[in-house]
Amino acid sequence: MIPDQPDSATPGGADKLDDEHYPGYTMGRAAEMLGTTQGFLRSLDEAGLITPQRSAGGHRRYSRHQLRLAARARELVDQGIPIEAACRIIALEDQLHEAQRLNQPQTLD
Repeated sequence: MIPDQPDSATPGGADKLDDEHYPGYTMGRAAEMLGTTQGFLRSLDEAGLITPQRSAGGHRRYSRHQLRLAARARELVDQGIPIEAACRIIALEDQLHEAQRLNQPQTLD
């Protein structure tokens, strides 16, 4: 399960906690949360599914959005789908989701 908040908050940056693309999770924490290995996360980076940001020290940092993609990849790989095919499936699912979001009728508040 992926929690709603990253490992640490930036002082004065509460809005970052709501941003699903904020890279708030270390590789170790991300692997622990997903129940997978750091090597699996590296393989998703190599396959081009997720590209984690790097900290000032060069360490990978993941967002909640990236963790959701990695969790989906893990599900597919656990079902026997090769990682490259799983990454392609997920990329297409993500594109479809974004297109559906963009095509939703706008409501006036």
